[in-house]
Formats: sequence, C-alpha cells, structure tokens
Amino acid sequence: MNRCRALLRDLAVGLTLLGSGICPAAESESQQAAVTTYGYEVMSQLRFGRENFTQGLEIYDGRLYVSSGLYGASMIRVYDFPSMAEMQSVPIDPRIFAEGLTVIDNRLVVLSWRERVMLVYSLPDLSLLGQSTLPGQGWGATHSGSTLWFSDGSHYLYSANMNDDGTLNRLPVMLEGSPLRNLNELEWVDGEIWANVWQTDEIARIDPDTGRVVGLIDLSGLLPEEDRLRDTDVLNGIAIDPVTQNIWVTGKRWPWLFEITLEKRAD
Repeated sequence: MNRCRALLRDLAVGLTLLGSGICPAAESESQQAAVTTYGYEVMSQLRFGRENFTQGLEIYDGRLYVSSGLYGASMIRVYDFPSMAEMQSVPIDPRIFAEGLTVIDNRLVVLSWRERVMLVYSLPDLSLLGQSTLPGQGWGATHSGSTLWFSDGSHYLYSANMNDDGTLNRLPVMLEGSPLRNLNELEWVDGEIWANVWQTDEIARIDPDTGRVVGLIDLSGLLPEEDRLRDTDVLNGIAIDPVTQNIWVTGKRWPWLFEITLEKRAD
C-alpha cells in the first residue's frame, strides 16, 4: 500500500470512529482565573470576495482555503496568498451546508452543519476522497499535528487524534467560571485555540489543556460602516500565516481580509 493510500486509510479510520466514545475533561477551579482583554491594530488588509459566506479559513502551502456556507451555494474557494488571485472553486453537494475546514496530513477536512458529515479532499487538486459521520453539528475546525479539533456551537470543543483509535474527547470551555457558548470558527495559534464567538465581535483565546478562556479579543469596529451592505454578516474566520505567524481575520460576506496585531488593555 503506498503512502497516500495508507494515510487516507488512517484518516478514514479516525473519522469513522468519531463519537464512538466521548471522554469528558474534568473542570477545575483554575477556569475561574482572570481573563486578559485585548484590542487590535490593523496592519494591512487584502481584498476578499463578498461571495464568501465564510465558515472556515486556513493558509496552507502558499494558498488561502475558504469554506463558504449556505444550502445550495456551499463552496470551497482557493486563493493564491497573499496575491488573492482565485485559483480554484469547488462546489459542495447542494444538500450540505458547509462549515469549518482545516488541513490534516495534507488532506482538507470540511465540516457540515446539520448533515453531520465530514468531507475529506485531496490536496492540491481538491478531489473528494470520502466522507464520515460526525456525532453532531460541525461549526469550526482546526488542528494541532494530527489532532482534529472542532466546535458545534455549544460551549464544548471536541478533539480526536486521527492516527490512533479515533476516541473523541470533549472539553468544556469556561469564561471566568461560566460556560462560553456559541463557539464557532477555530484556529490553533501558538499553543492556544482561538475561537470566534458567534454573533459577537469577540475572539476567545482558549487553553486546550484546561478549557479556560485566557484572553478575549474585542474586534468591534473592524469592518468600517461604509463596507457594510444589507447582506453583510458576522465576524467569522481566523487564519495564521505559517510563514510570518501573522494573524488574519474576516467575516461572512466581508470584502476584506484584515491582518491584525493585539493590543493588551489595562485591567
């Protein structure tokens, strides 16, 4: 069996076993510790297609991968980064509402909303290799090594190492002792999971070992009023440039991709 087939086999086994045994993480008193708050500064911005109802965002191998949602219109779009020239677009089954995406072992994984399926594509050609059942809704996705992390709109994050038995772990996310719900798009950033909080202008910085929110980033005012149209939707989309380590963010039907740096606020 060649390496590509073996890799696909391992990934498929992990996907198939998702949900076969959910192991909850223990909550601790440390989850009530103080939270650091941040503002931001825009360092640069790139033109971005308003046609993207952005659900997932990832920079990989010099390309920006975007999953765009909605029934009958879900799509994967690929842009050269940072020129933002569109290189490829692949429609998704119109019965599927695409959600978050991430790249694991040179495979693109795309979640779905109510359909409870995970789609797996080859790279860079984006051929559909197969799909697997999710235990619930899929919202945001990210990874650390071969470990897949995803959200379902609740206050839980789920993880599974795609190279072992596929056991699904569930981590409660707590903000000063209370559940932080509506966790959406995810990105692994320097040992933390950053999560858009749906229907807000905030990104939560989450300790993946404890589930504690260690920081909140307030992106209020990021998209200027003159760039908002009737169908402009919420902040959603976080991507780290693996070359520069710079952070890029956007939203659903936003015309810009913003490079930001954080500014710590006084307590």
